[in-house]
Formats: sequence, structure tokens, C-alpha cells
Amino acid sequence: MTRHRKYLATLIVLCGLLLHSAAGLADSRQVFSATSSPWLRAVGKLQVPGQRYRNGHSSHYLEDCSATLVSSATQRDANTIITAWHCLELYSDLSKPIFFTAVTVTGESVKREALRLADGGGMHADWAILRLRSNISSEQIIALNIHPHIADPDRPVTMAGYSRDSGIGDSGQALTFDPACVIHHQQRSLGDTNCLAHKGASGGAVIQLSNSAEPLMCGVISQGNGEGRSTFVPVSGFRNAINLYLK
Repeated sequence: MTRHRKYLATLIVLCGLLLHSAAGLADSRQVFSATSSPWLRAVGKLQVPGQRYRNGHSSHYLEDCSATLVSSATQRDANTIITAWHCLELYSDLSKPIFFTAVTVTGESVKREALRLADGGGMHADWAILRLRSNISSEQIIALNIHPHIADPDRPVTMAGYSRDSGIGDSGQALTFDPACVIHHQQRSLGDTNCLAHKGASGGAVIQLSNSAEPLMCGVISQGNGEGRSTFVPVSGFRNAINLYLK
């Protein structure tokens, strides 16, 4: 290799490292901490046992997603969570429980078994509703209320979940949130934002503050490409199903 080619190769490597570093600095997410908005505690981890079949053989694995504790305005305790349909896509063995885990106001973890109630049935309606076997009290975690309308595209949203990236997501160990995202496009079944989320955040919450600063769940995270584009399913598309189980 000539000196010129060696210099060019070195320059390409250095440029790649600089771009990688710049991408890391551009991460708009924050890690949940004691100083973060307390409503973020309603977003927890969802662990779903699944089965894959290939060449006549089945293999077992755990699907790690996110889910959000919700309630109606009249409920003191909560026993309902919302997640993404695709997190439950390969769940077929009912003898193996689904678990929801969240962190209380005292910093302790609460873990509840969850049972599927309803879902959209496919990626075209990527939502699911589950019932916890026992309630979580409002003294432990304040559940989120559902947005009464479609999210206002002129107001920012926050997207929160347990992304499994090796950066600030800490491979799914840290709850991360993108605090001031923009809705680019929104229909009944799908919304598009510039939020940053990775695999694992699926099923997490999309939140918009009301005029009185109340956090309202306006959507469930469907997919995030880790590069500043994340899609969500607006709750307006399945609000009737939610209200049916929050009565």
C-alpha cells in the first residue's frame, strides 16, 4: 500500500470514529432518576415467554418489552397495563406467566403477573391490553390516565421505555425517555415522531401534557429505529377497548 493510500485509509477510519462519537452525543434521551417526572414510574418492563418453531422444533426465549400502568380518573388503584401486540406475538404457552415490573416512589420494584385481555391482532393495530393479577396502589405508583382525544400535533410528546441499546439504555436496564419530541404524522392507526427509541422500548408510553400539565397517555410505542424516528399507535384508535376494561 502506498503512503497516499495508507493516509487515506487512516483518514476514513478517523472520520468514522468522529461520526460515531457525534451520533452518541446526539442522543436526545434522558435516563430516569429521582429528579425526573414521577409519572414516568408508570412505565415498566414486560417479560413475555415465547416459543419459536423451526424445522419441526420449538425453542423458548423471553421477549423483553415495555408496558404502561393506566387507570381511569375514578380509580385509586390500578390493575391494567398497555403494551404492543408484537410483544405478545409468540406467546402461546399459557402455563408460563407474563410479568410486569415497575419501580415505586420509594425506589422498590413491584412485580405482577399479567394476563392478556385484548389486542389489535397484528402490526396493523400494534396494541395490547393486559390485566394484573393484583392491583398496584396509587401510593406505590400513580397510573396514567388516557388522553381523551387524539394527540395535538402542535404540542410536544414524551416517549419512554426500556430500550436495549448498549448506550444510555444500558441493555434494557435503564428507563430512558425522549422528553420533547415532535409528531410528524398521525392517523388513527399510526403516528410518526422524531423520538429516539430502540428495541425493547416497544410497548412503552407516548405522553402529552394537558393544558393543566397533567400527563396523559396518547399512544403506545410500536417501533424505534434508534436513529430519531419512532412510530406509535394512538390510543384514539383503541380507546373503546381501553374504556371497556377500565370500568
